Amino acid sequence: MQIFSVDLGWLPTVGADSWQHYILPSLTLGAAVASVMARFTRSSFVDVLSEDYMRTARAKGVSETWVVLKHGLRNAMIPVVTMMGLQFGFLLGGSIVVEKVFNWPGLGRLLVDSVDMRDYPVIQAEVLLFSLEFILINLVVDVLYAAINPAIRYK
Repeated sequence: MQIFSVDLGWLPTVGADSWQHYILPSLTLGAAVASVMARFTRSSFVDVLSEDYMRTARAKGVSETWVVLKHGLRNAMIPVVTMMGLQFGFLLGGSIVVEKVFNWPGLGRLLVDSVDMRDYPVIQAEVLLFSLEFILINLVVDVLYAAINPAIRYK
């Protein structure tokens, strides 16, 4: 914020009037998650590419593109989807900070203001709402497991 908004004057510091107001908050939330997900995805692919079934598929003469897309992608995405679900929890917590720093109205700012004013019913409702969001995210992750790898089915 200091560099891009104050020193250089490229981006506005607060507000939500134009698309430029969304750049800094998006970078604030997305940079940490993107770096973690990129490292984790690479690590998962490196692990999967050295598995025996990948070597077997290559030995059978299957093209490298098909081996990576059919066998590698499907098996490498399982831990990535798990980490993505956990990172959504990080985004929920990070949105509280972003709303406060960039002076945006939202549930995160309402939670901070409620803590300041000791409004316990609102705090309880927000904690319940954030918990429900996290539960729904985990449900979506479980459904994605079955979509990514049909061998994983719940009975």
